[in-house]
Amino acid sequence: MFSCVALRQQKSLTNVRIREGLFILIQPNGSRLWRMNYRFGGREKLLSFGAYPKVSLALARDAVRNEMRANR
Repeated sequence: MFSCVALRQQKSLTNVRIREGLFILIQPNGSRLWRMNYRFGGREKLLSFGAYPKVSLALARDAVRNEMRANR
């Protein structure tokens, strides 16, 4: 489950999965980046939404919804 406190404490390279391909990439230098995996035309793609906490969970989820609507 996603927790802001747990997220701040992570220091190693890891992915925290949220839903629908949305995850937050935590790098060793402490940066946290919103990413989304999806498939288009049979190929896997990676989309970036920005850095946490500048881009909140709500904004990232909205971006995922908008992207899914656009690719239908």
